[in-house]
Amino acid sequence: MKKNFSIRLISNDEIQKVTDWARLEGFAPGFDDISIYKNTDKKGIWVGCLDNDPIGSIACVKYNSSYGFIGLFIVKKEFRNMGYGVRLWKHALDYLKNVGCIGLEAAPNRLDDYQTWGFKKSSITNRWKLEGIQDLPNGNFYKDDNNTFSVVPGNQIPPEAVLIYDSQREPSPRPHFLNDWLKNSFGNVSALVDNNGMCHGFGRIRPCMLQDNNKGWRIGPLLADTPPLAELLIRKLVRNLEAQVLLDCSNLNPYANYLLSSMGFKEISQTYRMYKGIQPSCPMNQVYGLACLELG
Repeated sequence: MKKNFSIRLISNDEIQKVTDWARLEGFAPGFDDISIYKNTDKKGIWVGCLDNDPIGSIACVKYNSSYGFIGLFIVKKEFRNMGYGVRLWKHALDYLKNVGCIGLEAAPNRLDDYQTWGFKKSSITNRWKLEGIQDLPNGNFYKDDNNTFSVVPGNQIPPEAVLIYDSQREPSPRPHFLNDWLKNSFGNVSALVDNNGMCHGFGRIRPCMLQDNNKGWRIGPLLADTPPLAELLIRKLVRNLEAQVLLDCSNLNPYANYLLSSMGFKEISQTYRMYKGIQPSCPMNQVYGLACLELG
């Protein structure tokens, strides 16, 4: 019997199912990540269904009228090459058709596919892995005197200070997403402040689900004024963690690769940031970790 294919908004009780698909694909989804995506844009996460049974997903989230992002594009293996993925893809493009710029992260083998739809390669995103605190050098790589800075829990700095700091370093303001992301009960947030209480960086680390079903951790976002301050944040975030830690960083930051490799991180994979439309211009030399590849 032929089954009917349809596309509808994801329901709350399907979030765990899609999270598990993402785990199996090696995306290493964070605990509760998809709930935050859903809350960022109430109409931004969809599932493709056969007779109402989900067999695929896609996120097409509008940050605002000028910027949107596509991610979480998955079709279960047994249903691939049947046209369902194309229908999900076209649905996402239609939903974002009036947005000035659409971004996505592409696997290397999908570059040609996305280019045929008008997306252009912008930069490389490197995924870095630290096996655990045992691989972190004992002493700071940078010997700068940072006595004028303190690393404090995120709740000890006004949220407005973090939002302002982020908005000056991201291509599109994301206060709704960031507020949910930083206040989520899974994970910890640390911020860098000077003696006057001004923000000079912040980062979040959260538990994630690895492909082998073990628990790991993901850092993101991670922003800091300088490489030495980024190192202070990383050391604070990964303290006492013996599990695998992942971090995604754009190669548009000229300092990040040197810092991370010097701290014991190993590069394990690459994706490509692509855009369709007017690409946002924003310096990336203070962005050491992306919040998540699924929402940019």
